[in-house]
Amino acid sequence: MIHFKAEIERFETMGEKTGWSYVFIPAALANGIKPNCKKSFRVKGKIDQLEINGMAVLPMGEGDFVIALKSDVRKKLKKEAGAVVELSLEEDKDFKIEMPEDLEICLSEEAHLIQNFLKQPKSHQNYYINWINQAKTEATRTKRIVMTVKAMDKGQDFGTMIRESKGKS
Repeated sequence: MIHFKAEIERFETMGEKTGWSYVFIPAALANGIKPNCKKSFRVKGKIDQLEINGMAVLPMGEGDFVIALKSDVRKKLKKEAGAVVELSLEEDKDFKIEMPEDLEICLSEEAHLIQNFLKQPKSHQNYYINWINQAKTEATRTKRIVMTVKAMDKGQDFGTMIRESKGKS
């Protein structure tokens, strides 16, 4: 487990990350959590006194990483950009997202659908699952499952599916 203090920062203009609040983790510290890792992984531990688990650590290049702090986390911390937080982090090796039963049933209708889903990087599988699970109504959930099935029919990753749905493919 590593311990350090960091300032909450905010991306002003950074493509899809514009407006995100985050904590920067330099390569040397990231190496202490998961040595020689260059891709996204999950951590658990504490930010100040807030227990966290399954929180994504995202690569920023050259071995540096960030942890995005969503508004609900910042509210619990009672801190915004410019404030300093104390972090105690280790890799969360137990983190798993279960595939929802309704999605699994739909993808199992044809062998290539479930195969294309399982060929996706774990992070993209998680994007799809979280996106479906965050639907607030049954109609929205159903629409998202249908979109996911269509994307798997085409072998699309999550970003491609979202861009195409917005007419930006």
